[in-house]
Amino acid sequence: MAFSSGSGKGPMAEINVTPLVDVMLVLLIIFMITAPILTHKVKIDLPQPNPNVVQPENPPEPVRLKIDQSGALYWNDTPVDELGLKAQLAVIGGLGDPAKQPEVQINADDAVAYEHVARVLADAKSYGLTKIGFTEGQ
Repeated sequence: MAFSSGSGKGPMAEINVTPLVDVMLVLLIIFMITAPILTHKVKIDLPQPNPNVVQPENPPEPVRLKIDQSGALYWNDTPVDELGLKAQLAVIGGLGDPAKQPEVQINADDAVAYEHVARVLADAKSYGLTKIGFTEGQ
């Protein structure tokens, strides 16, 4: 048998497939190991609805609390200072039953400092409010 040294007549036009086969075998092993993990079921204990809780027929109107860029507060479009806000939150929190409490919808300006929003959230939590949401818009 005669072997060619390849030093003669131009470039060799054969592709070396050994690295390709090595990569494919490694990928095959990875997929064989991870496939059983993907089919493994994870048990999650989700909360179930309580049929004993009665939803109110006429829920209270939500309260719109706006915080503008300077940190000024508006309770249903009426300007209010921090003490007035705490008094309003105390009235809502004094209702006791969370089903009777209106939702507080906070609309914070995009440029407002976070400390103003955090202060309002801390005040709402301290008065026992549980229905707090965030809105966008006017």
